[in-house]
Amino acid sequence: MTSQLPAFPRFVFSVFEPISILAGTIGAVFTPEWFFSEQIPALTNTSAVNPPINANSRLVTQQLGNTYGVAALVGIAVLYTTSEIKVVRNYLIALWIMDIGHVVITYLALGHERAMAVGQWNAMTWGNIGATVFLFIVRSLYFLGLFGSEHQKSRSSLGRKAL
Repeated sequence: MTSQLPAFPRFVFSVFEPISILAGTIGAVFTPEWFFSEQIPALTNTSAVNPPINANSRLVTQQLGNTYGVAALVGIAVLYTTSEIKVVRNYLIALWIMDIGHVVITYLALGHERAMAVGQWNAMTWGNIGATVFLFIVRSLYFLGLFGSEHQKSRSSLGRKAL
């Protein structure tokens, strides 16, 4: 299916996004203390060691990582197995809506001062806001057709290839 998408969105949605989600999976599952403590960056640069987290925080962080893993697998499954552009577009619409929610929730948790202090953002904030806004913009431009149209394959040409 990914061959039906224009080149740039195809790369972003089927390579960059799954890899970045899997990176979140690895961070949350295997280094939950780091992942948890990096969610809200300090307003000043500190090199403090990640404090230990309690069992509840570890469980929630690792479950979030597991959810990221499922999200990556669903994306790979949709983008690499369906031949229906409508399915891909609906999948991307769902992610577009989730992009908005992800940024809003992060903004509310950070508070206005931290959210606007871009120079103080850590890698986690760049992922939660920066990468998500980038994906939102690419999805929006794709929906507007600014990357060109999908390469629709007719059912008859698909049938001939199978013969």
